[in-house]
Amino acid sequence: AHSPQGRKSGAKPSETSKVPQRKEFCHWPCRCSLMPTCTPGVSLVKDGCGCCKVCARQSGETCNEADVCDPHKGLYCDYSGDKPRYETGVCAYLVAVGCELNGVYYLNGQTFQPNPLYKCLCVSGAIGCTPAFIPKLAASPCSRVLGRKKSGISNCSSGQHKQLQSTSYRVMSAYRNLPLVLKKKCLVQATPWTPCSRTCGIGISSRVTNENSKCEIRREKRLCFIQPCQTNILKTIKIPKGKTCQPTFQLPTAEKLIFSGCSTTQSYKLTFCGVCLDKRCCIPNKSKTITVQFECPNEGSFKWKMMWVTSCVCQRICSDPRDIFSELKIL
Repeated sequence: AHSPQGRKSGAKPSETSKVPQRKEFCHWPCRCSLMPTCTPGVSLVKDGCGCCKVCARQSGETCNEADVCDPHKGLYCDYSGDKPRYETGVCAYLVAVGCELNGVYYLNGQTFQPNPLYKCLCVSGAIGCTPAFIPKLAASPCSRVLGRKKSGISNCSSGQHKQLQSTSYRVMSAYRNLPLVLKKKCLVQATPWTPCSRTCGIGISSRVTNENSKCEIRREKRLCFIQPCQTNILKTIKIPKGKTCQPTFQLPTAEKLIFSGCSTTQSYKLTFCGVCLDKRCCIPNKSKTITVQFECPNEGSFKWKMMWVTSCVCQRICSDPRDIFSELKIL
C-alpha cells in the first residue's frame, strides 16, 4: 500500500514543511531608556526597529534585527551561521577595496596603529582614526569643596564629569572646531588645506568644505607648487649677508606650468618658498586660491584651482607632507 500523498514510509518530511519560529526583537510602541555613551570610534545609530539610539555593534559581535552593525564602518549582519532560523548573526565587513598609507596596504576592515597616539581603521578606501588612549582631563572648573581634609572631593555631578570627559577630546588639535562663515543662508565650514603632497614640483592639497551651491560637505582639491625641482637650488636663491634663510624667492622670468603633460595657457611668475643654511625649513604662511587653465595637445583644455603663495615662514618643525599625523600633538 502506498503512504498518503505518495510518500514512501520512513521518508523524511520536506525541510520547508517545518518553519522555525524566529524571536521578535522589535516591540512597539517604542520604549527607549537613556541615550547611551559610546566609546570613541563606535557610532551612535538608530536601532533596526527605528526606535531608539544605540551603540552600533562592532566586527565579531552578535547582531539581530534590532541590534544593528556599525554602518559607518561598512559592517553588515551575517546570518549565514544561523540556518535555518536566520535569527541572530555576526557583524562582518563587506567585501571592498583596501587602503594605502605611506606605502603600506591595509585590507578593508583592518585595524592598525601607524602612530603611537592613534588607532586607525580601513573602511572601503577611507582611513578613520581615534585616540589610542583616554586623554587626561584639563584642570577641572568644578570647585573643590572647602573645609574637607580629604583631597579629590569636588562638587561636580556625574553629568558634569561626563561633559568634562567629552570636552577633553576637543582640546586635541585633531578635533579642533572648523571656522564658520555665513554665506547666503549657508553656515560655511572649511578645514585647513592639507600640506602639499610634494615638496618640489606641482602637487595637490585638499580640504573638506560645504562652500558650494548646495551647501553640502565635499572634499575640494587644488594644485600647489611650493618649490621647483632643481638639483642645486642654492644657486638660484640669494641669501642676504648675515642671514641663514631666505623665506621666499621668484624665478627670473614668468613660465608656463606643466601638469600631466598639459601646459597652462598663461605664463606665471610664482612666489616659491626658499631655503635655509641651518636645519630650518620654509613653508607657506599666507596664500590665496586662483584658477588656472591647462591646454593638452589634441585633447582640449581643463581648469584647476591652484594655491598662490604670497609669503612663507622658516621654522624648525619640518615634517613629511605625506605624514597625516605630523601636525597632531597632545596639548
